[in-house]
Amino acid sequence: MTPRRRTLTLGAGVLALASVLLAGCSSSEDPLAGFGSGSNQNYISGDGTELELAPAERGEPIGFEGETPDGKTISSAELEGEVFVVNFWYAGCPPCRAEAADLEATYQEFADDGVQFVGVNTYDDGPTAEAFERTYGITYPSILDAQRNRVQLAFAGDVPPNAVPTTLVMDREGRVAARISGRIGAPSILESMIQRVLDESGASTADEDT
Repeated sequence: MTPRRRTLTLGAGVLALASVLLAGCSSSEDPLAGFGSGSNQNYISGDGTELELAPAERGEPIGFEGETPDGKTISSAELEGEVFVVNFWYAGCPPCRAEAADLEATYQEFADDGVQFVGVNTYDDGPTAEAFERTYGITYPSILDAQRNRVQLAFAGDVPPNAVPTTLVMDREGRVAARISGRIGAPSILESMIQRVLDESGASTADEDT
């Protein structure tokens, strides 16, 4: 598939994004209430625009850390040296629900290549996030980032997650190599992005050995 490159106008930043999300969402005693109906439109959604950066165009490695609903810690240090994917989401976001199965399928497809997936939940509490994961069969972990927004702030650089959902492909140095702003248009788009980063990593290793 021929990669598509589009010029992007970056959003106002993650702090503004987080404040809009927090203002627009409501909680419920039922952790699944509302997010399956498609009626909650209080989110900033991208149009699926894709951006891919050549190695020389990428920014600095991004360091982050956060806790999952079951209290485990995930950090960028654990992912060092690996290609990985970061997906920003929350349960009341309709395109997040629509792309959930595709993300899980892509995660399973690249598991043997060592590609890790990490979700970053931008709004929900633990029970709501876990209910979403059970409903949509998500097996990769997510960080709860609603209270402190630390992970969102860590990514608020040259290629910020300026919509929800946003999916980032990270290279082996922990730099953003590709971004999909909004719902993933087709699984093949993310698959191609991941494969290109895997391939360049292999090519770099081969060059060093010669």
